[in-house]
Amino acid sequence: MSRTLPRYVTEFADRHGKARMRFRRKGQAQHYFQHPFGSDEFWQEYAACLSGELAPKVEPRLASSRVGSIDDLCERFYRSPGWQGMTKESSRKTYRSIIERFRKAHGSKRVAMVKVEHLDAILGRMRETPAAANNLRKVLKRLFAYAVKLGWRRDNPVELTDAFRIDGEGFHTWTEAEIAQFQQKHPIGSKARLAMELMLWTGQRRSDIIQLGRQHVEDGRIRIRQTKTGAVVLVPISPQLQRVLDSVPAGQLCFLETEFGRPFTSAGFGNWFRDRCNEAGLRQCSAHGLRKAMSRRLAESGATHMQGKAVTGHKTDREFSRYAAAADQVALADQAVANLAAKSVANPANHRKDR
Repeated sequence: MSRTLPRYVTEFADRHGKARMRFRRKGQAQHYFQHPFGSDEFWQEYAACLSGELAPKVEPRLASSRVGSIDDLCERFYRSPGWQGMTKESSRKTYRSIIERFRKAHGSKRVAMVKVEHLDAILGRMRETPAAANNLRKVLKRLFAYAVKLGWRRDNPVELTDAFRIDGEGFHTWTEAEIAQFQQKHPIGSKARLAMELMLWTGQRRSDIIQLGRQHVEDGRIRIRQTKTGAVVLVPISPQLQRVLDSVPAGQLCFLETEFGRPFTSAGFGNWFRDRCNEAGLRQCSAHGLRKAMSRRLAESGATHMQGKAVTGHKTDREFSRYAAAADQVALADQAVANLAAKSVANPANHRKDR
């Protein structure tokens, strides 16, 4: 059956005879679509390809590249099973972006001549952005491990470098006052209010929120397949969230759409929501901070770690605890002592007179 494909998209049969689709545009990397044509997820992928998020710009290969250079190592790494087997497209995009920046500055250097002091100097110059330095170190560790596998080196010099210690708490956790301030600026019926309440009441990442629509609602719950982990969570729709969802036009596939009626890309949504926070005078707040706010609220409400993880999709108690760390200490302490006191009164053994 013939069908009209969007620009730069072609259909082909792979070596197993399965119909596949790919995005091919001059100057960009190819992208093989993971979702069926016409689905919401397909259009999200397509929008991400056009923006360069999933099909990043390709740097022209240097004519002077030599065998054994960092340029050569990067090209071989991209063709390796370790790279090809990386299941998350978002992870490949992030890794590639970091590798290409390093390659642009050092691509002509020979892999065998790289020393620990060279890498220490490179990482040291990034002291103002320690998280970025640690990310570079993490990626280079894998890249040079592949050089060892190729027999180009006997050691991995990155292993002898030190990571920066980061004492910050990461993204700011929204307070109740900040939530109320945003709500006052963006009333029910606005796209900004819808986005905020979706993130707050589901506790999900922005990459998950942008794909949600009425087709994900099941028996009063929202079914979410997390982009980062692949886990499926079913989150009950609170009355507060339902009031906001009721304002979404009936024919709209995704709850959140761009001004052109298309799904957001993750990066595009982050930039758009950043502007909405600024409009409310909340420059310290971000989309991810709402995920932390939900974790805080769960902790303050007395939810167990198992209950909290069931909502946010965190895999370990440690991960959930880190997000819930901003829970109000006074409220938690009051709740803990009240629970203990109630149990003590209910225990007849505690009613004996002192002897």
